[in-house]
Amino acid sequence: MKEFSYQRPSRVRDALALVADEDGARFLGGGTNLVDLMKDGIETPTRLVDVRRLPLDGIDDAPDGSLVIGATTTNSDLAAHPEVRRRYPALSQAVLAGASGQLRNMATVGGNLLQRTRCGYFADASQPCNKRNPGSGCSAIAGEHHNHAILDWTDHCVATHPSDMTVALAAFDAVVRYETRDGSHEIPLSEFYLPVGESPHRETALPPGALITAVTLPAAAASPRSRYRKVRERASYAFANVSVAAALDVDQGIVKGARIALGGLASRPWRAHAAESALRDAPATAGSFRVAADAELSAARPLRDNAYKVGLARNLIEAVLTDLARRAE
Repeated sequence: MKEFSYQRPSRVRDALALVADEDGARFLGGGTNLVDLMKDGIETPTRLVDVRRLPLDGIDDAPDGSLVIGATTTNSDLAAHPEVRRRYPALSQAVLAGASGQLRNMATVGGNLLQRTRCGYFADASQPCNKRNPGSGCSAIAGEHHNHAILDWTDHCVATHPSDMTVALAAFDAVVRYETRDGSHEIPLSEFYLPVGESPHRETALPPGALITAVTLPAAAASPRSRYRKVRERASYAFANVSVAAALDVDQGIVKGARIALGGLASRPWRAHAAESALRDAPATAGSFRVAADAELSAARPLRDNAYKVGLARNLIEAVLTDLARRAE
């Protein structure tokens, strides 16, 4: 492992200054992704700025009714929080579906947002990977890609975003707060992750040296009957083959509104706008749910070995929405 310096500031402004002063500096939260990549020689920071002592943890109600989740809140604390479980249960379920209990005890909300979109080729320095070495190519397209993207991929990268938490955050219209040396800023999660394009190594719209301080869940997005379901290859923990975070507003058998986000299908959490539009004012029936799923998945472009994801996503969307409709009766 390459040598690096380690510092643990207690003020946000000091943390920002430490990163700004050195090009190779990186913020360190729980380290569950960054440290692994350092061990593989993929990430080689010259300075680690540990943010765990910063006053950025906790979950609080804002005056407007939104829920503010501090960036250093652990995934375990997020999943267990009474207000999260009551108002945004799909978020709690999504966090519990990710990783293991030990990892959730270390991983932070801010770190989860910034974990790298990756596949096995990213961690294998002997193989070309545009994320690791821009312009070198994407080994997965002609290689092992059965759990790779079917939506919005390009020839430059077909990896899928690994986070369960962010799929639920996407469904709830979350907003990311961050700090730079010139002040505080906000960005909707829908704009936070960048499309793959020709530069897959650039994954977020976060400015260089910025520090995530919180995530806000709007009061209007609260959905006590929301649900998260994930299909994966082993029960202990694994990245999603397909996952669905959804909430359904049903009145007298008619869908008045829906929130749907998908995981395991694209390089970022995928908000299913086409499916939501197809459901509006439609009967809350399995037939409507299947039509909505097909509307979203019509843009799918499967690779050689992952066409199964289209049918799997369709069935999972229908199953989750059917379950939510039954609960609304």
